[in-house]
Amino acid sequence: MSALRRKLGDEYQVVSTSASGGGLPPPRAAPRGKRQRFVDKNGRCNVQHGNLGGETSRYLSDLFTTLVDLKWRWNLFIFILTYTVAWLFMASMWWVIAYMRGDLNKAHDDSYTPCVANVYNFPSAFLFFIETEATIGYGYRYITDKCPEGIILFLFQSILGSIVDAFLIGCMFIKMSQPKKRAETLMFSEHAAISMRDGKLTLMFRVGNLRNSHMVSAQIRCKLLKSRQTPEGEFLPLDQLELDVGFSTGADQLFLVSPLTICHVIDAKSPFYDLSQRSMQTEQFEIVVILEGIVETTGMTCQARTSYTEDEVLWGHRFFPVISLEEGFFKVDYSQFHATFEVPTPPYSVKEQEEMLLMSSPLIAPAVSNSKERNNSVECLDGLDEVGTKLPSKLQKITGREDFPKKLLRMSSTTSEKAYSMGDLPMKLQRISSVPGNSEEKLVSKTTKMMSDPMSQSVADLPPKLQKLSGGGGGGRMEGNLPPKLRKMNSDRFT
Repeated sequence: MSALRRKLGDEYQVVSTSASGGGLPPPRAAPRGKRQRFVDKNGRCNVQHGNLGGETSRYLSDLFTTLVDLKWRWNLFIFILTYTVAWLFMASMWWVIAYMRGDLNKAHDDSYTPCVANVYNFPSAFLFFIETEATIGYGYRYITDKCPEGIILFLFQSILGSIVDAFLIGCMFIKMSQPKKRAETLMFSEHAAISMRDGKLTLMFRVGNLRNSHMVSAQIRCKLLKSRQTPEGEFLPLDQLELDVGFSTGADQLFLVSPLTICHVIDAKSPFYDLSQRSMQTEQFEIVVILEGIVETTGMTCQARTSYTEDEVLWGHRFFPVISLEEGFFKVDYSQFHATFEVPTPPYSVKEQEEMLLMSSPLIAPAVSNSKERNNSVECLDGLDEVGTKLPSKLQKITGREDFPKKLLRMSSTTSEKAYSMGDLPMKLQRISSVPGNSEEKLVSKTTKMMSDPMSQSVADLPPKLQKLSGGGGGGRMEGNLPPKLRKMNSDRFT
């Protein structure tokens, strides 16, 4: 046996593994200490990538993004170092050309035409490159037409200089225009709250925008990070679950002009369906909130993040209102942005509340018992069908019809259902329905009589010729006057 010790959040867990490859036992929770967050309150993710091996070459394949992601001190160092090396290299190339042509020894000879005028040594060659690269052009040092290699080097210098300028200046521009600092003016409440809203248990937190410029197409998402173990024994240390904050209704699309309270309704589809005030003391989870939008002034996408651990979720609290109506405008008081107050909230989970409501309701229990009896009767009928098919043919003939027991039990099941339905009625209605004169046969006869009376009246209202065709005023069928085919169809229909 070997022991593998790993740190997951603030829990130190010991997982035992065997050579036979058995399943992993559930992790053992250690005493609570300092809570290790996956995402800090300022939005920084506490994740470090290690043991990359040969995968570090992937960073060089996307060199531009790598430079943008570096810290400012490394960006400035690379910026200065790249320009310094490029300038020294090109100045050295001009000095080598002058040295190979002998221009350094004949610099003061007026009859000699050098490659670059007035280049005597390396500093003068460096100054010539700087004047050419920066397009300063003092006019004292210049290329002559007697130096084809100098013309080729000048073209190479122009192309290389343009590439270096575009790469480094573009990198610095993207670095400066990143909207990360815009996220500093987007606020999240320090705590989340759970209380009743519109008759439903709801998880709530607050977001706000400190600037007057709007966040275009602002959208908010929530993730629940919680460790769990699957039925197969697999342990998931940071399982991500989606928290619905109005995706189906469009409430996740925010008009973030004033502080808004974001709500997650806790129902049967919510991961907090069985979360109660007592179970929060032993649960460990983290709610990650992601707010995205387009900065109105720059048109770039901005993302702000924060998180709430189980210690930062207040049960039975509600946020203070921060908006008040003044003369001609609405005023937002950010001093009450994080403030909450207690409200009456049941300490039970939604699952427990539904179970208590189910047990306390007087109308649900008879319905449940009726459904159970009906299911039992159906099962009995299916069993009798199987038994009937297994009987000998002589016994099946004695019964007269093979489906006789099935029909009989169906009639008995309908009478039992009627008895249950009568038991659900009030006492007065039960007395009225139990009178012998109100039997089912009499009700059927009354209904047939009521249906026959309008038929006779309708035949009496017909003209004399039609009354003769209908068989007289007695309301009989017109079979005598029908063709044989229609008469046969009519007889088949009534048999």
